[in-house]
Amino acid sequence: MAGLAESGSNPDVDLLYDINGLAKDAPAWFDRAVEFVGEYGLLLAMVLLVVWCWWSVRRRGAEDAASSVAALVWAPLAAGIAVLVNVPIRGFVERPRPFRTHEGIDVLVSGKTDYSFVSDHATITMAMAVGLFVANRKFGLLGLGLALLEGFCRIYMGVHYPTDVVGGFALGTAVALLLSPVAMALLTPLTKAIERSPRAGRLIRGRGRSYDEQDAVMSGTRREAAGAGTEERDLAA
Repeated sequence: MAGLAESGSNPDVDLLYDINGLAKDAPAWFDRAVEFVGEYGLLLAMVLLVVWCWWSVRRRGAEDAASSVAALVWAPLAAGIAVLVNVPIRGFVERPRPFRTHEGIDVLVSGKTDYSFVSDHATITMAMAVGLFVANRKFGLLGLGLALLEGFCRIYMGVHYPTDVVGGFALGTAVALLLSPVAMALLTPLTKAIERSPRAGRLIRGRGRSYDEQDAVMSGTRREAAGAGTEERDLAA
């Protein structure tokens, strides 16, 4: 991988120069904005999107609220696991940052001394986006858009090759999807148990009755029906 990076004729490096070259022609304020957005802003936006999705699921109070919230809990967990998986990958590949092996790169963020492959930012945002998509397709599509924008920003900032970003997208997607069945099997019973709680249940469903309230209503309905049947038999007698 590092050997490929040293060749200026390969498409990975060519695309790096094309995208990073946009920073040279852009005004300074725009570069500073991309620097903030690419380093912090999009990660914060992804977290807020997960919270927004949770609030929407909670307010709607649908029957599948517990499973949807479980998927939302899995989204940041998947991102954390994907970053941990990336630690040995980076150590094995040992690909230098592009500005260390290529001249003329406009670096918007200084102080990056670790390896380049794969991008943590791309990994985190894509893992959370895929987790969001499992919970809610509309919010998931918004998350995917943020993840793609994050990948573009990392290349624009001169801190990653395009293949670093693609590798991060692949890693985040793989962790979020492959481990999703196990995560849902563990998290869904937990969110359903919380949903049954008289107080904590509102974290799952803000509308509608809790399971205990539904059981009480059903029991009352059955008792009323039984009482009506007894009265009818007495009158008949």
